[in-house]
Amino acid sequence: MSSFVSRLVVAAIGLPLVLGAVYLGGWWVAGLALAATAIALHEYWILVRALRPLAAAGYVGGLLAVLGAQLGGIDWAVGGMLAALPLAFLLKLVSDTRQAATTSIGATVLGASWVGIGLASLPLIRDIGAHGRLALFTVLLAVWAGDTFAYFGGRLLGRHRMAPLTSPGKTWEGVLFGTAATVFVAFVALYKQHFLSIPQSLLLGAAIAVAAPLGDLFESLLKRDMEVKDSGRILGGHGGMLDRVDALLFAGPAAYFCLLAFA
Repeated sequence: MSSFVSRLVVAAIGLPLVLGAVYLGGWWVAGLALAATAIALHEYWILVRALRPLAAAGYVGGLLAVLGAQLGGIDWAVGGMLAALPLAFLLKLVSDTRQAATTSIGATVLGASWVGIGLASLPLIRDIGAHGRLALFTVLLAVWAGDTFAYFGGRLLGRHRMAPLTSPGKTWEGVLFGTAATVFVAFVALYKQHFLSIPQSLLLGAAIAVAAPLGDLFESLLKRDMEVKDSGRILGGHGGMLDRVDALLFAGPAAYFCLLAFA
């Protein structure tokens, strides 16, 4: 199966699954976020295995972040994620690896916070009052639109590389196309929905447009450090779970805190 066909197959299965969970809300979104967190963290441990991360502690912190978000909101999400730090310390005390504690524990807490809090933003946004469904649909569609238009805009018109050492394929022209698409989708999705004003919807789109490419670049930087091309192959032509949600891991929290500020 070619990469293009596998992308279509994964999209045909994944899009209805994600959009259906968002529509239903509650534990459907939390369950989807928990599954994505577990897979993404597994890929992350493999990616940074040279740093000897304490995977058990990271799983606990990342999954508790998502569970906390569903059960008690942002306070519980942060508390759950922070459980990774003392647990990683305890595991390091009894482990027989010779990796420096700062490196091993730091890599563990990075995974728990980056993936856990990033995906905990999904139930957090979905639970924003009566407009949570609309808000999460908007964020997901804006991120996907920005990623898609940045890719095709860069392929067609890209001339100036944005970060040649970290992500050689990313261009300023592609980012410009992606930004325009992200802001436009956020504006259209929220227009006359009695949720956000027009300036607020444009600001939300701008926040997502800035955060999403940074999330993509962040994962690219990690892969460059570890000399890895893709985080995995579970999603066929899309790569690994981390490759698919990297933009959302930054854009989700950015959107959530923007929505809190507007409220």
